Amino acid sequence: MKILVTGGAGYVGSHCVRALCDGGHEVVVLDNLSAGHRRAVDERAAFVQGDLSDRALVDKTLGGAGFEAVLHFAAFLDVNESVSDPLKYYRNNVAGTIGLLEAMQRAEVHRLVFSSTCATYGVPPSVPISEDMPQAPINPYGHTKLAMEWAMRDCAQAWNLGACALRYFNAAGASADGRIGEDHHPEVHLIPIVLQVAQGRREKVHIFGVDYPTRDGSAVRDYIHVEDLGAVHRLAVESQEPGKFRFFNVGTGVGTSVKQVIEAARKVTGHPIPATPAGRRAGDPPELYADPTKINSELGWEPQYTDITRIVETAWNWHRAHPDGFEAETETEGA
Repeated sequence: MKILVTGGAGYVGSHCVRALCDGGHEVVVLDNLSAGHRRAVDERAAFVQGDLSDRALVDKTLGGAGFEAVLHFAAFLDVNESVSDPLKYYRNNVAGTIGLLEAMQRAEVHRLVFSSTCATYGVPPSVPISEDMPQAPINPYGHTKLAMEWAMRDCAQAWNLGACALRYFNAAGASADGRIGEDHHPEVHLIPIVLQVAQGRREKVHIFGVDYPTRDGSAVRDYIHVEDLGAVHRLAVESQEPGKFRFFNVGTGVGTSVKQVIEAARKVTGHPIPATPAGRRAGDPPELYADPTKINSELGWEPQYTDITRIVETAWNWHRAHPDGFEAETETEGA
């Protein structure tokens, strides 16, 4: 299958591109490299640098090229930034997706797998979170992702689009062989921030909220390994049917607190990793973890990584070998 992957140079996108290439698919990546890295793109995939807002480029890339499917990762994802600058998120996430859907309709591409999020549930009435719970996001990031799902659902009815929304939880870890991993500037995700303390790049880690109604007072999340995400995206696109809108929670079903993540990092790195309490962040629910029953039964998918220590270990292997991320590799190549 020939597949276009938007945002395929990003953290999750690059791991999914690798899974698709391993499955024998022909992959083309479209990425503006605002947050992604050219070095993260699998050498077996073709690469087009550009933005979804460039209608002519998207049409040129998709049109007449024999594409059968699109995987869509090109979206902003910082919850806190979305609260302070919501229009940036609506412009990129919602308007960008509408432009992509229009291009797919013109090119008659009828399969789409979308990187959605558990943030569409907001503060759930209970955990674990199942797909039949109400979607009531509490921040602009979640609002934009839900709007993107609505657009896809409506297009499925209107022009036979087959779309699958994968509502995954906290992406974590790095490839088992250590070749690709997480490299954000600035870094906003917990595990790499904690590991930067172990590397001496930060003095300490802040725990945002220690008075949540959870087992140890810190926020609880479901950490899903990026290679597991790669596997599930491949299964979703290979099984997607035109005219059908599907949605799945993608998680391990295991809730892990911030304090437990820090403790796992201490164990893996051998570093004390000082941590200090801080106030809660706007838009952060206390507890989010998945009920993966539906995706287990309908797609036959089971996560390979369910232990937080093992997930942190893969991340540590990547960060220790790439202290400056992909940038350092580029500099070394050009020396």
